[in-house]
Amino acid sequence: MIERYTRPQMKAIWDLNHKYEIWLEVELQACAAFELAKQAPHGTAAKIRKKAKIDVERIAEIEKVTKHDVIAFLESLMDTVGPEHRFLHMGLTSSDIVDTSLAIQMTEALDLILRGVDELLVVLKQQALRYKNQIMVGRSHGIHGEPISFGLKMALWYEEVRRHQARLRQVRNEIAVGKLSGAMGTFAHQGPDIEEYVCDKLGLKADPVSNQVVQRDRHAFYATALALLAASIEKFATEIRHLQRTEVLEAEEFFSEGQKGSSAMPHKRNPIVSENLCGLARVVRANSVAAMENVALWHERDISHSSVERVIMPDSTILIDYMLAKVTDLIKHLVVYPDRMRQNLELTGGLIYSQRLLLTLVEKGAQRKESYEAVQRNAMASWRGGGGLQELVGKDPFISAHLTKSEIAVCFNPQHYLRHLDQIYRRVFGRSRQRSPDISAKGARS
Repeated sequence: MIERYTRPQMKAIWDLNHKYEIWLEVELQACAAFELAKQAPHGTAAKIRKKAKIDVERIAEIEKVTKHDVIAFLESLMDTVGPEHRFLHMGLTSSDIVDTSLAIQMTEALDLILRGVDELLVVLKQQALRYKNQIMVGRSHGIHGEPISFGLKMALWYEEVRRHQARLRQVRNEIAVGKLSGAMGTFAHQGPDIEEYVCDKLGLKADPVSNQVVQRDRHAFYATALALLAASIEKFATEIRHLQRTEVLEAEEFFSEGQKGSSAMPHKRNPIVSENLCGLARVVRANSVAAMENVALWHERDISHSSVERVIMPDSTILIDYMLAKVTDLIKHLVVYPDRMRQNLELTGGLIYSQRLLLTLVEKGAQRKESYEAVQRNAMASWRGGGGLQELVGKDPFISAHLTKSEIAVCFNPQHYLRHLDQIYRRVFGRSRQRSPDISAKGARS
């Protein structure tokens, strides 16, 4: 299922053959640097590039004997490279190749993820503008609070995703770092100029200081940023799951022709995409913990991080790529029920307007404590079935002594709660305005 929605490019980034192609490119750029440093004859890198052949099966065969993947890779090149093979890997250590190549793979993956973020932002902005004035009840603790708009909810999500976009760009800058500083990071056998040349050619920065590895706080930052994005996707999916509950049913996932919700109950329309996203977020989050545990290595390095990264980096990037595609499609085709939103808005008989009523009493000169008690007293009576709040407060001696019937009626106008939306939208989207389209009363599929 995940395979179908993952961009082919994302899978290709973590393909074994692609990894070895990057390894070879690192070695070739190092050879070119050796030429400039007069450590290898002119044209060495070009000759190796022309003759080198990557054979994944041959590498695996050699690795069964060497128990070392980089040595197996280098030995496999002897079959095709010829005498120039001796100039490969001069003064370098395995992590020079592996860590520098991993940085390239991680930046490639992040570039695809950032494309997915861009696509999600487009959809969220469209929905925020479309449903800008679609009033609904806001909830805190799961309980009706005060009116909001459905578009405001989308605008909130948009701004959250934009923060992720900024973090991921920062992460890309942090992870796009290579090292060719040798076995202990001292450049004992090759100078920093070799490292700087190679990294520049590969589109990376040279790590200012390293030991045998690029330090894993960078990789933990990367994995944590992905986990944060997954957490927000989980948040969006959780909200949709709540809105789809039968008792609420203000919005639901699009249910396609021929789709089935349950093997036992033919009526079921389940929020399976949202539930799927919530589950996958747990995996990405767990992977970030593993990345943080990779930061502490013994002395100048050990390889306890290596086996972990071979799992978590491909898995987390592929999962996030998939999750972005799914949540974008989910929000784009979300079915929204404006009529149900209006019904739920009125469900409590006006209790949601209690704060405005309280503040209006205070504005008219009543003391806050007495005003609070009067509104609460009537709210509790309404809650117990004594009638609508507007009707009850109109009969209350304390309240009617301070407010006329028309002043009370104004307090129960839901449009009051949307009066600053334009200003909020300008903060989020800038000054470019779009007119929100009319929404069908029976339900709208985006």
